[in-house]
Amino acid sequence: MPAIQRDEELYQLPKEELVKIIQALRIELERLKEIVNKDSKSSSKPPSQDIIKKSEKKKSEQQDSEEGEKRKPGGQPGHEGKTRKGFGRVDRIEMLRPEKCPYCGGIHFLELADKIEKQVVAQFVANPIEIVEYQRIHQQCSHCGTVSAADWSDSIVPGQDLGLRLQALIGWLGNYAHMPYEKIRELIEELGQIDIGEGTLVATNQRVAQAIEKPVKELSDWVKSEQPNIHVDETPWTVKGVKEWLWVFANRGFCLFKAADTRSRDELESILGSEYAGVLSSDDFSVYNGYAANAQQKCLAHMRRHFKNLSKSPVLHNHEIALCFIELIDDVFKNYQQFQITGSLEAYKQWAFDFKSTINKAFKEWIPQAGATALNLLTKLRDKYDQWWYCLDHPEVPPDNNLAERNLRLAVTKRKISGGSRSLERFGDTANLLTVVQTCRSQGRSVIGFFANAILAHTHNQIIFPSLIPCSAT
Repeated sequence: MPAIQRDEELYQLPKEELVKIIQALRIELERLKEIVNKDSKSSSKPPSQDIIKKSEKKKSEQQDSEEGEKRKPGGQPGHEGKTRKGFGRVDRIEMLRPEKCPYCGGIHFLELADKIEKQVVAQFVANPIEIVEYQRIHQQCSHCGTVSAADWSDSIVPGQDLGLRLQALIGWLGNYAHMPYEKIRELIEELGQIDIGEGTLVATNQRVAQAIEKPVKELSDWVKSEQPNIHVDETPWTVKGVKEWLWVFANRGFCLFKAADTRSRDELESILGSEYAGVLSSDDFSVYNGYAANAQQKCLAHMRRHFKNLSKSPVLHNHEIALCFIELIDDVFKNYQQFQITGSLEAYKQWAFDFKSTINKAFKEWIPQAGATALNLLTKLRDKYDQWWYCLDHPEVPPDNNLAERNLRLAVTKRKISGGSRSLERFGDTANLLTVVQTCRSQGRSVIGFFANAILAHTHNQIIFPSLIPCSAT
């Protein structure tokens, strides 16, 4: 763009030069408008990077008719609700008997009850943190005279004044509840009327991180060699003001986080190897293009956002092309979801066969009429057909990368609250701790229980470490 002169210089310019400057400014203005208008719904940007927040005011009737009926809050049609049916146990029964008759004032009642009403209630007990003094008895054997000592309780670590489950709770509060040490200290004081210094909390978190290193390493090796489909994504992470990257590798039953210096191909290969024998699900970031995976499935949800953004462009046939391919991508999601519900492989294959014919016709119709932006999207979908449409022949692989993105939200939330990490070592510990949290959640296991068992195994050589590998794979 031509340099903008001072006002007095502009008055001296010929008309042709002024026209050039105005045209350049118009082009730059359109480019900036396009950048500002991009958000998580119209591009690959995550919701956290949306610049302009949507207004809370109601849209006009015209906008509502153009964008369709907006979903109401709460459960959607077809969603199976979850109703709690009791707690599954009763720890104690408390009998509540009348003390005085409200009519005559009598205090004597018949022994046999006329009726018993029951209500099961979960109570927050007075002292959830118990202070226990363990006394280890040393006694002499009456047979041989040898003095023997009892074993310490499995719920403690000798020499440490916090029990296993309390240490595990501290790990949970810091790495899943995202509570800073000061608030953890205050919560423990509220629960148990005990004061724990922040230094102890820091040391406890480091102890938990050390205890889970072996299970995380085992999961990492398994993911690289055994997992047939991996969803991959990455997000920036600040370490002492320097941008690092947190990678996520996930599927049903596991979630592996890895701390890395960059988001380059070298990092990907250091984690998965130079070749990966399974199916790699990802967005269209350049690092994944050309990676030596057995097969790839690009995220069609990302592509849909690109077409959504394209639909706002008045250039050539952009609007018509965008609507056509949004409808096609929506058809993929609809039939994939239907397959997940019914499990009918025959019906899915028949739909996929017809769909391939439909999309090829769409390519032939619109590619000759497309402008530069639309042509770029269409040629991606056509030239990398086996990567964008892999799910058509393999319905076991989702057409999107939402699983990786959902798992990454936990890390993004922690990054926003904590502001990142203070050292590379702590960054690596955070990746491992988040791995345990998300993997246990996906397996329906207790995170606190896993932390406690890992600490116990870390301090007792005879005890086997708990495993993060899904049970169905072992």
